[in-house]
Amino acid sequence: MKSQLLAILFVGLLSLGLSCHAPTKSLSAATQQFSTELRMLKNYFKIPGMAAIVAQNGQIVYEDYLGFSDQEKQIKVDSATAFPIASITKVFAGVVTLNLAEQGFFQLEDPANKYLSKSNLGDSILIKHLLSHTSQGAVGKHFYYSSRFSLLTEILEKATGKSFKNLLQEAIFQPLVLKETVLLTKAATTTNLKLAAPYLWEGETKAGPIEYGYSASAGVVSTARDLLRFSTALDENSLLIEGTKTKMFTASQENLPYGYGIFTQQLEGLSIVWAYGQYDGYASLLLKVPAQNLTLILLANNNLMSDPARLIYGDVGTSLFALSFLKNYLLTATDIALLPSPSTINFAESTHPKLLRKIVLAQALAESFLARYEPARMDTSKALLKRVFQKYPDERTYGGLSLLHNLSFLKDLVFYLDLAPVNDFDDKIERLGKQILQQQADNPYAHLYLGTYYGRKGKLDTASFHFKQIVTAPNFTRNWYVDEAEAWLNAQE
Repeated sequence: MKSQLLAILFVGLLSLGLSCHAPTKSLSAATQQFSTELRMLKNYFKIPGMAAIVAQNGQIVYEDYLGFSDQEKQIKVDSATAFPIASITKVFAGVVTLNLAEQGFFQLEDPANKYLSKSNLGDSILIKHLLSHTSQGAVGKHFYYSSRFSLLTEILEKATGKSFKNLLQEAIFQPLVLKETVLLTKAATTTNLKLAAPYLWEGETKAGPIEYGYSASAGVVSTARDLLRFSTALDENSLLIEGTKTKMFTASQENLPYGYGIFTQQLEGLSIVWAYGQYDGYASLLLKVPAQNLTLILLANNNLMSDPARLIYGDVGTSLFALSFLKNYLLTATDIALLPSPSTINFAESTHPKLLRKIVLAQALAESFLARYEPARMDTSKALLKRVFQKYPDERTYGGLSLLHNLSFLKDLVFYLDLAPVNDFDDKIERLGKQILQQQADNPYAHLYLGTYYGRKGKLDTASFHFKQIVTAPNFTRNWYVDEAEAWLNAQE
């Protein structure tokens, strides 16, 4: 990274995100529709406040600030409002890691244990496996989003002799003049930073927690405009050389949804890279379409922009926010309703039936999540799924973990809300779960959903098999699904 290039970059970036540029004629209709749908989604997900930017070729084509950063004080979100971005921090850490590897501080093929003082990892787990979430199960073979990513913090510090904070400052914050980007500490967030207040939705909006602390996994706080500066620097190869950026944006193994610090996937014929963040009281989304040099940045102060979509599984096609952006700006599908009622869905007459199917499935997933506090939404979720299954009866040709989650979660809601049993989707749960496990025999989520499903049906031996697979699986870091599996097994003794 040369000083001359950085000087040019500073000037360019400082001029790029500081005012909202008028959208081009080709994007104006898309912008209008996206703006309308963003407001719909803000209300649908009970989000108190949001910041949004769409940029193309480094120029802002849409910028908006919705609602309140602090509802009690009636403080509105604006361009200076900062949000904890949680796991989008991983993109920052990915840049630092790849940069240091370029400089020869270590190699991505080095064993992680070489730089860890206390570790129970096997020596076959390399730095690149932590960076790509492929360290669990059969090493390098499967993607399982893992807390092991945070081990990169110690690796970077040990290899360089510098703190993770200083590495971020030197590589990204200072060169890009990110004046409103800090790490999530009480000292940093109680200065002049305009930090959005966190909120929870539990049938009503409540004050949420701030989860102080930082690592390679999470902990950066930023504004939408600062994130655009970071994103534009990636586009312009000011942070990484072209070949290294391509490596970062490319799946670590064919058919996996993650590169090196960022998700990557094909969606409706588009090659996209993206990252999301989720705390209890915040959510964030960074989505890029490199071929069109188009970027979306969304920040929110509750978690419902991320949590209902189960983005942890690696498919941004379950996010209604992402689908609205893609359909309006790239797929010329502004005519497709984003939140259709079940009775109005018509796949036969749609110009983009597969896109419509994704939207309906994403809405069904969201409805089932919200049904925890609004039980009537369970019926809407079921009705939406039935419309999809009527047209596309073989769920195995398009469904994955998110659909299995939706189907099994509806069964759970019947139990938790003490409703009459519903067996509409039993065959689909069993077929889809079996298919997922044929592809990934140790998938803990599939085992959890099937174990819970069979337990509810009274097939205790089958349920026990699935829960034992979670507890005894080799090379997995302990997680919430292990706790749930152990709790179920212990209750049967």
